[in-house]
Amino acid sequence: MQKFTKLSGVAAPMPMINIDTDAIIPKQYLKTIERTGLGKALFDEMRHNPDGSEKPDFVLNKPAYRKAQILVAGDNFGCGSSREHAPWALLDFGIRCVISTSFADIFYNNCFKNGILPIKLPKAQVALLMDDAERGANAIVSIDLEKQEITGPDGGKIKFDIDPFRKHCLLNGLDDIGLTLQKGTKIDSFEDKRRTQQPWMAD
Repeated sequence: MQKFTKLSGVAAPMPMINIDTDAIIPKQYLKTIERTGLGKALFDEMRHNPDGSEKPDFVLNKPAYRKAQILVAGDNFGCGSSREHAPWALLDFGIRCVISTSFADIFYNNCFKNGILPIKLPKAQVALLMDDAERGANAIVSIDLEKQEITGPDGGKIKFDIDPFRKHCLLNGLDDIGLTLQKGTKIDSFEDKRRTQQPWMAD
């Protein structure tokens, strides 16, 4: 998993509330188990017309936001069904951070497991960042995970809270597999001991 330490990028405003996982990545794209290639289908029904052409009014289709790395979203982002494809699609598009007042629990957890930082902030602070994001290409927001600090385009700073264990995992690029591999020596020792004590269990 890619580490998350510091990020500076364009922030795209998505003030809609209750953006669910089916809106993030529609069900017809869930057939794959590959984590790549889903970015083109991110927010498919909002981004594209039935013929596949782009809707010019959708925020991520606007020139200023095509390479956005941060989303500033409305309340309850990522609600709906529990599909890990949602953070996969965001990450494949290039989104590394989503800021909102609230997230659905499963989506929130899946973000951390895929190298995306979801930040919860009070409504007033989200509104301030939403206003910053409306500036388009000038909406450069910087995020320092170690300091737990967001710096806006004008230099204003906002502190955010994060669980220490999740912070550790993001800073070190550790997903569930990575955490397990950290115990590789102990696992090997256990397996060697098991083979000696219970040879009938050996492969």
